[in-house]
Amino acid sequence: MAAIAKLVYQLKFARSCNQIGGAIEGFIWPKVFWDFMTLNLNGAVNPVPVLQILNLLLGLLGLAWEWPLKYVAGSLAHRSIEFRLIFYPLSALLSMLLYQGTDPALYYLIGIGVYFWAYSEGEVVCPVPWTLPKRSEYKV
Repeated sequence: MAAIAKLVYQLKFARSCNQIGGAIEGFIWPKVFWDFMTLNLNGAVNPVPVLQILNLLLGLLGLAWEWPLKYVAGSLAHRSIEFRLIFYPLSALLSMLLYQGTDPALYYLIGIGVYFWAYSEGEVVCPVPWTLPKRSEYKV
């Protein structure tokens, strides 16, 4: 990734790991963050832990996507900032609903802002992780 998106490197690992940790904690202490306003969302965590499972899956997917594993690195989804701008708000929303996931939700919102900044500046994600783009490869 180029300069602006590198600001998010430390944040992206923290948010995915925190979302995974929050989902695991949610299995032990199931609680919806917004239960002080309404009890309608309690069905998402008890008796079937749907919200925890979704947070765990999205956290693992985000970690595999940002770390990139060999089968993810270089794929169209890995190189697309647009796809990240679609995927991360969904992860942030599901993380916001779970009480243990409020911290990663804030990290996701900051990361979305930085990715939008990188997208608006015209930055690209390299097909090979931890490299810089070739000058002739991405001419505008």
